[in-house]
Amino acid sequence: MAIIKDFTSTVVGLSSNLKPFAINLTQDVEDANDLVQETIYRALTNEDKFREGTNLKAWLFTIMKNIFINGYRRRVKRKTIIDTTDNLYYINANSSKSTVANRSESNFMMEDIMQAIVELNDEYRIPFMMHYKGFKYQEIAEDLDLPLGTVKSRIFFARKDLKEKLKVYEDDKNCGDAPSTK
Repeated sequence: MAIIKDFTSTVVGLSSNLKPFAINLTQDVEDANDLVQETIYRALTNEDKFREGTNLKAWLFTIMKNIFINGYRRRVKRKTIIDTTDNLYYINANSSKSTVANRSESNFMMEDIMQAIVELNDEYRIPFMMHYKGFKYQEIAEDLDLPLGTVKSRIFFARKDLKEKLKVYEDDKNCGDAPSTK
């Protein structure tokens, strides 16, 4: 049994600490409220699993993260189409929507991406390209004789820079249109 005298009120009292994390995960206030509520419910129903000496706040954050991940997996699984037709009619019928209508658009896009990568400083481009080609962070660090944290941060900053340079392709609505004015 937990050593916290009033487990329920302590857990409920920590709910205000959970909300920012829930908003960060869900990107929606209503979904965040539901996630906090589900976290509190699960914590209270599993009070017997809380161990003495464990950080209660960290335990709650772990519960919340697991609820969110499991919900995400359920949503992805629900959207998966299993085509049982003999000629895979359903899968083939929808495939035309996932391709680019104009091949030259995709060529321009690839040219822009490659140009943005070429414009990166070598210190960012080299680790980024190695990671893109499938090298693990540790392998890159060893090959370039750099600390692991440096490799991770350089890849992060390369991605960030590329995302900024390629903002016009951020979502499908902007693909092929003029850059958004956000």
